[in-house]
Amino acid sequence: MAPQHGVSKSQAADTVKVVLVGVDLGLPHFDNELEELGLLAQTAGMTPVCRITCKRKAPDAALFVGSGKADEIKMLAQAHGATEILFDQSLSPAQQRNLERHTELAVNDRTLLILEIFAQRARSHEGKLQVELARLQYLSTRLVRRWSHLERQQGAIGTRGGPGEKQIELDRRMIGETIKRTKARLEQVKKQRGTQRRQRERRNHYGISLVGYTNAGKSTLFNALVKARAYAADQLFATLDTTTRALYLGDARQSVSLSDTVGFIRDLPHGLIDAFEATLQEAAEADLLLHVVDAANSDYTEQIAQVQRVLQEIGADKIPQVLVFNKLDAIEKARWPLHLRDMYKIDGVSHARVFVSARDATGLPQLRALLAERAMLTRTDDATLLPLEQGEFATNSLPAAPHIAAQSG
Repeated sequence: MAPQHGVSKSQAADTVKVVLVGVDLGLPHFDNELEELGLLAQTAGMTPVCRITCKRKAPDAALFVGSGKADEIKMLAQAHGATEILFDQSLSPAQQRNLERHTELAVNDRTLLILEIFAQRARSHEGKLQVELARLQYLSTRLVRRWSHLERQQGAIGTRGGPGEKQIELDRRMIGETIKRTKARLEQVKKQRGTQRRQRERRNHYGISLVGYTNAGKSTLFNALVKARAYAADQLFATLDTTTRALYLGDARQSVSLSDTVGFIRDLPHGLIDAFEATLQEAAEADLLLHVVDAANSDYTEQIAQVQRVLQEIGADKIPQVLVFNKLDAIEKARWPLHLRDMYKIDGVSHARVFVSARDATGLPQLRALLAERAMLTRTDDATLLPLEQGEFATNSLPAAPHIAAQSG
């Protein structure tokens, strides 16, 4: 497939110029335009100068794309002055090493790119620990590839012979020890969070956590609901550290807590899910999840599926959910739903849904009313207690629109 050029030459020249590479392996929802990878690269402070995609039945064991396509990528990078190549898929250590030797350029993958963004964005002590752990775990699998020149055997002074410890073994052992210490520190943070949650439970607090795909508008909604000034931006992973504030819903409860959490993304590295366990625990132990969806994104159904997969991994898939279809202001009025509140099915299970615009407050009264109703239920109550048969909760009959089309049934 021919290269796709989508970045003007007028972009800042002081950033790292990168070539974006995507390989269509026949999996559903392949990002043919590499839009999300491009956004990730820009979020990390890089400048995509060109994009190239190709099709393969399976990854090449040595180069992931094969030698011919690797040559094409190398020439494309040289023509555009790129100094780095970014793959939309995860590369094995051997593939990464072979590609760097073949192209004579730095080669990284989606996993490392996300880790780099997290490292840039983490602000709290806990967030920095989590990022450090994820990066160390990623690095530990690539030591043998990155420092092969250090693999000299050196016997210790005073020994009677026998092989000494290779430098690579020293590096691996040191990283292993650092990982162990970081895990211990995170475990302490997890215990502290657990103590705080138990204190809230003793005060009869009702916990609500915002979850959703990155850049769905969770932080903007959080600020609108609790009148806070948490950092919010139109970019991927604007929020990494969990923020919790009191949310007042009239007479429903004296104290309802609302937590803003890190956004999810397609192919989120498992190491990050593991490393961010303490942060994601807020979602796993919430009484209710506000699943925020970018209603203006044409691929919102796949984003919902990706969020559901992560929720399953962290053991939060059984927690009652309310779907909040955000960014209504970005959709033409003619495509708006007939009702701002209805039901939405995920894997055959009906969930309450509210359409809102966190930016201009459209739908927020309806959302607050729904949350007040939910807060009055006990923790053991099932979300299906809400009356599905009421007209306000019936499935919307929307005008024909690609973004927020009504579900059948």
